[in-house]
Amino acid sequence: MIKIGVIGALGKMGREVVKAVLNADDTQLVMAVDILGEGTDIGTKTVGKECNVFIETNLENALKTKKPDIVIDFTQPSTIYEHTLTYIKNHVKSVIGTTGLKDKEIEEIKKLSKENNTGCLIAPNFSTGAVLLMMFAKQAAKYFNNAEIIELHHNQKKDAPSGTAIKTAQLMAESNPDFTLGNCKETELLEGARGAKSEANIHIHSVRMPGYIASEEVIFGASGQILKLAHHTMERSCYMAGILLAVRYLNDNNEFIYGLDNIMQ
Repeated sequence: MIKIGVIGALGKMGREVVKAVLNADDTQLVMAVDILGEGTDIGTKTVGKECNVFIETNLENALKTKKPDIVIDFTQPSTIYEHTLTYIKNHVKSVIGTTGLKDKEIEEIKKLSKENNTGCLIAPNFSTGAVLLMMFAKQAAKYFNNAEIIELHHNQKKDAPSGTAIKTAQLMAESNPDFTLGNCKETELLEGARGAKSEANIHIHSVRMPGYIASEEVIFGASGQILKLAHHTMERSCYMAGILLAVRYLNDNNEFIYGLDNIMQ
């Protein structure tokens, strides 16, 4: 059995992760950490019955006493970098689903992961459908010189653009260096009207609206044609297959991975 700790266990994603870990045949929940609910049996908050795993608030102490094989973190952009350094320092493998890490932070985590021989998998999105969209977008990018990305999330998401949109643009840029071929010189009458400009001059537009969970659309254009790739998340349960895939991969491998696409080849 793979011993799992869930960080941010009382959050919307954390609760789904707890349920997935409790229901899987090859994982055992041994640790639950959150800033709220100290001492509460996490099972009563997620599956409606006790599981004898009690919420703790001190992350480092929980790592040392519960000794999980792998932790799964869905917390806050403001804390995820320090959390990840803590996992590496304690030689605990980690699956990171919290977005908002800066490029230089990801590079530092990659370096420390290798130096400490402690696996870490960071993914902007754990929905297998969303990851397939990224992979298809990279393939389509070989054949189009114009493309933009629209990402839509609930209005409680704190970072923009989404990690998924950034990762999609990075993958597309591997296939094509510039997606503004033939565009005229532009003047924004309102700052930000054309969105953020990412790798390969790909414009990313972020929408925040109650009612959405997570959606992404990649629009490719060429003379006489438009290609749209889209993925829509209806329930957070759709992320669980990808999270468990990451857990099982890390259990058998000890390396740094950025993006679920790297283990879905």
